[in-house]
Amino acid sequence: MNDRVDNVSSRTSPPLSSQSQWDRIARSEQFKDLLQIKKLFIIPAFIFFFAYYFGLAVLVGYAPKLASTRVIGTVTVAYLYALSQFVVGWIVAGLYLLASARFDALTKEIIARDGADVVMKIVVNKHDTQGDS
Repeated sequence: MNDRVDNVSSRTSPPLSSQSQWDRIARSEQFKDLLQIKKLFIIPAFIFFFAYYFGLAVLVGYAPKLASTRVIGTVTVAYLYALSQFVVGWIVAGLYLLASARFDALTKEIIARDGADVVMKIVVNKHDTQGDS
């Protein structure tokens, strides 16, 4: 494993401390773009699901007659709304899974360009500390 780290270090830029390399990556335009792209998905998804989740409380609190309207047998609008939250949660999770493929690709580009040696040091350190236990 140490040979792998030596090979990675020998083909990258001159050795810097891990902190300064992470700082360089964090200042890069590619990294800032990655954070912005993630925010474009995460913030609207959070706001939508938060509003959808508390919509049930609002429905029951402000429109109890509508919430208690029977749809099929004893199943009410509020009950269907509550069950739909599971479906919506899985849809949001699935959409994030699809979006994360793009996030991962951008992350790999950043690592390939700026931080391969930093990542390898972390992987080696993690492997070494796990081997001790």
